[in-house]
Parts: sequence; structure tokens; C-alpha cells
Amino acid sequence: MKIIVTISRIFVGVLFILSGLIKLNDPVGFSFKLEEYFSPAVLDLTFFTPYALALAIFLVIFEVVLGVLLLLGYQKKITLWSLLGMIVFFTFLTFYSAYFNKVTDCGCFGDAVKLTPWESFTKDVVLLVLILLLFYGRKYIQPIFKAKTSIVILLVSLLACVLFVNQVINHLPSIDFRPYKIGANISEGMSVPADAPKAIFEYAWTFDVDGEQTTVVTQGEYPTVDGEFIEVETKEIQKGYEPPIHDFTIEEVGVDMAEQLLSEDNLVMVIAYDLAKSNYKVFQEVKDVTDIAISKGYKVIGMSASNEEWSSRVIDEYGLDFPFYFTDETTLKTIVRSNPGVLVLERGTIIQKVHYNDLDELLFLN
Repeated sequence: MKIIVTISRIFVGVLFILSGLIKLNDPVGFSFKLEEYFSPAVLDLTFFTPYALALAIFLVIFEVVLGVLLLLGYQKKITLWSLLGMIVFFTFLTFYSAYFNKVTDCGCFGDAVKLTPWESFTKDVVLLVLILLLFYGRKYIQPIFKAKTSIVILLVSLLACVLFVNQVINHLPSIDFRPYKIGANISEGMSVPADAPKAIFEYAWTFDVDGEQTTVVTQGEYPTVDGEFIEVETKEIQKGYEPPIHDFTIEEVGVDMAEQLLSEDNLVMVIAYDLAKSNYKVFQEVKDVTDIAISKGYKVIGMSASNEEWSSRVIDEYGLDFPFYFTDETTLKTIVRSNPGVLVLERGTIIQKVHYNDLDELLFLN
């Protein structure tokens, strides 16, 4: 039993630390996921939405700290109860998401590892079993260091988490797991290989045959049935290939200009997913750097999910010399964790991506 408890302790502790660190690398992205859970369509807890980022930071640091405490064997009673409370809550959340198909990705491992709702639920059930096992064999969980040493390690871990999260919030994630990372070509990311597997659908056709309903299942072809057609239900039984980038558009009055703009030799994108929530203090600096880019022959565009009224207001107020195009808000949030943020591209390939705090690092300024 001691060996089983020790293995479970190491597995759970390491997994909590890794999961927490991955999300700590991108707390803004995790806050977007929490906002999705808080939305009216899911849990309808919209009063938490303004605190999503603060909650995200607290949860991921708490997750790392619990993993460290478990490995140290320090304060095991508080640690085990905290682990149990957290995993019970997330098991409920992932089951709710999976059963009602509310959130298609739990964000458990950020953008590094994508899990389906049922995979997330299964993962949490396994962790729940292991944590219950740790409760049962808690007498075998002994501290590996003296109390003072454990406290020092805990405080160092906590300080490291705080410093790291401060860095990534005020700049950008240290590791970019998204399809819009530096070096990625957006056009190539949207392409589908000729030999890519295609989705397979199952069709359940219902007919009225001599006063009785008869259902015939096919994989697309219309069945030959001597009866009156009533309805058909479609079910995807095998997913097809989905390119890494599948929802990217740059729209002007409903026309997608992405292909044309991504063919530009030198393109600067100023991205503000929601102009109403942007940091206005930096738009003067945005104007300065974009004016320099334009003078050096760069094509400069703005991209936002805000309406024309908001884009016109920002353009007029700050004297911006470039137009704004419409792009889906979720896509813009995925591209860069900064509002606004700036990308530099060469024929669709992302050469540089910066937070608004790092505008002075843009290549064309040097």
C-alpha cells in the first residue's frame, strides 16, 4: 500500500505542478476560458466575469502550490482536503461541459494539450480516485524535509510563480503553443492537405411506411424506401482533418480580404479584440510606431471585433493612419494576448509579435 500511495503522490503532485505551470505561462488565456464558463450559455455566473483574470492567477498558483506541498508531504491534511475540493469541483465542471456539450475544451493544459470534454472528465475521475487513495493511505505520506526547509521551498515556489505571472501578463507568454506563434505562416495553417481524412457522417432517415415510422441509417446516400419522407438526423461518427487555423478572416464590409492582405511583403497588424476594453494610454505610441512603419513601406491594418463606430472613434481620436478590419473576437484573443498587440508579417509568416508594453522592440524601429 505504501508503494501505491507513494506513486500516486508523485503522479498527482507532478501533474498538478505541470498543469499549473502551463496555465501560468498564459493566465490571460485561462481567464478567457473562465469567462466562457461564466457566460449565460454555460454556468450563468456573469458577476464573476470582471474577476476572471484575478481568479485565473489565483487558481493556477494555488494548483502549483498544492502540487509542491503534496510532494513535500508538508501540511498534508490541508493539502489533501484542498486537492479533494478542487478535483471534485473540476470533475463536476468537466462532466457538465461534456454531458451538455457546453465548453469544447476545458483549458486544463492551456493550448499545449487539447482534450475533448469527455477526455477532460475521464482525466479528472482518475485524479479523483488517486486523491481518494491518498486520503485512505495518508499515514504513508510523510514529510521529506524538516518544517523550516519545506517552508523555504514553498515560499521560493510561491515567489517564482508570482514573478513569472507578472512577466507574462505584462509581456506575452514565454512559450507560445498557439498556431499563431512566431515563425508560423497563417495561410499554410489554414490549408488542408489533399490526402487529409474527411469527416464521416451517419444519416438516420425516417419515413412513413403504411402508417408506421421506419428509420434507415446510411452514410450519405438517400435510401430507396417506398414511403413518405419525414425527417433526417445527421451525426458525425468520425471527425475529419481540421487545420490548425480554421476561423481566420479579415473582413471589409463582409468581404474576406485575408488572402490579399496575407500576400503583402511587409504587413503590420494592430490587433485589438475589443476596442472598448483596450488600453487607450498606448494608442499614441501605436500611432508613432505605425507612422514609422508606413514611412518605411509597410502595409498597416487594424483588426478588431468592434463595430465601425468604435473603430472610427479610435482612428479619429488618435489620428491613426490605417483602417480597421473585422475579425472574430475569439480568433483575435488567440492570436495575441494583448489589447492592443502588434504583429509583423512577411507574406503571411509571423516575424514578430509584441505586447503593447514592448512596442519599442518592433523590428522596423531598429
